[in-house]
Amino acid sequence: MSTDSAKLAAMAPNAKLGMLERIAYGMGDFGGNLIYTAISSFLLVYYVSVVGIPSAAAGSILAISRIFDGVSDLIMGRIVDKSNSKRGKALPWLIRMSIPMGICSVLMFTIPAGFGATAKIVYAFITYNLVSTVFYTGYNVPYATLQGLMTLDSYERGLLGNFRMMLATAGTLLVNNVFTRIAQAVNGGGEEVLYAYQKGWTAAAVIMAVGFIIVSFIPFTLCKERVRQDSASGENAGPSVMESLKSLVKNKYWVYEVIFLFVLYFMMSTMFGSQFYYVQYVVGNAGAFGTVSSIVQIFQIGLMLLAAPFMMKKLGKRMTALLGMGASVVGYLLTAAAGTSIPFLMIANAVKGAGFGLGAATMWGLLQDAITYGQWLTNVQAIGMGNAASSFTMKVGSGLGTAALGWILSAGNFDAAPESASAASALAWSYIWVPIIACAIGCVCLFLFDLDKKYDRVIEDLDAGKWKGTSEYKDL
Repeated sequence: MSTDSAKLAAMAPNAKLGMLERIAYGMGDFGGNLIYTAISSFLLVYYVSVVGIPSAAAGSILAISRIFDGVSDLIMGRIVDKSNSKRGKALPWLIRMSIPMGICSVLMFTIPAGFGATAKIVYAFITYNLVSTVFYTGYNVPYATLQGLMTLDSYERGLLGNFRMMLATAGTLLVNNVFTRIAQAVNGGGEEVLYAYQKGWTAAAVIMAVGFIIVSFIPFTLCKERVRQDSASGENAGPSVMESLKSLVKNKYWVYEVIFLFVLYFMMSTMFGSQFYYVQYVVGNAGAFGTVSSIVQIFQIGLMLLAAPFMMKKLGKRMTALLGMGASVVGYLLTAAAGTSIPFLMIANAVKGAGFGLGAATMWGLLQDAITYGQWLTNVQAIGMGNAASSFTMKVGSGLGTAALGWILSAGNFDAAPESASAASALAWSYIWVPIIACAIGCVCLFLFDLDKKYDRVIEDLDAGKWKGTSEYKDL
């Protein structure tokens, strides 16, 4: 093959991607997770145990903010659909949003100590929304859209999702192991000074923010958009927001996938938000948190690296995800049986991590396939809005999960008596039983998601310029 022919093949819409570009795409979520994990694992702890905001109020802040966050997702999705530059629709936004997001992330973990109770709540609400509603949305919606713009090849999309989640998990592993250690070191001691001073938490946030800003340049530099989408202005500006949303609602596979993502992020918020407290007060060994939490990420990365690509090739993305969610349920049941045994809890978390690995490796590829099917079904190009609306449901799920955690802890009288039996019961519900219910709902959605039987025909039609209204495959 000549050099020119090789370049044309590399930029074809259904191109096979190189390993460097796959890794570069995944690094975008590694960086994003330096911020996201700090929020999901430690922000509620910071609000309640360091700043002194009541748990119910702190949970409500995060839940109410997710409503605004969801609206901003839809706005950003429309912006991406209408964007056009030499680098494409999505890539430029990764750089535009990274620096202000990093700065506001530090402000979020720097609530002035002299503020009164009401002022602290207002400050928390404003800074959290700057991070999540404005800048994280401005980064994450284009980043998610980028996966669908890099290639139309279903297996390659699966691999991109796998690399994304593998490196996102590596980011989670890093933050869970170093964040509180940085806080303790800067505060000048061990566990006894973790909640004593804010300066350690601010220092940890600074390090995560700087890391995120640096890493965000990797996908911007090394990834390419190959799937060109119309983005004209004026009379040819494409579908309106309502037309895009209607096309998504008509797409049953997109609906199944966003329900799956909703319950998954609800589960992660209750589980990861309660994990530190669960290890500290139920297991009775706060020092084991890094080890216990790391097992989940280690096995998640291991399955995504060693098994998920082969299972997706052999079984398809849907069946791989189903097996993962089933394994997660088993892991949670083992957690309930583990009691205060650290070795037993580590085994349970290994099973959960394996299940998370299979589910996480496939979920973004399934979403992009569903959006492509929607274009065939309705003849509406809405890749930005499809990713934005799914991001909206994920954030609502995450916010409601965090709120539910705050409400459950409040019902268990956690603020007043964190070592009581009622508090332990509340933590068990947050860490074990709510996630089991969420995983079961996710299994139902995946069972109904049988797009894998139709996707090749969909791509054939789209390549030929056809959609359902002009295709002989109207029964798909």
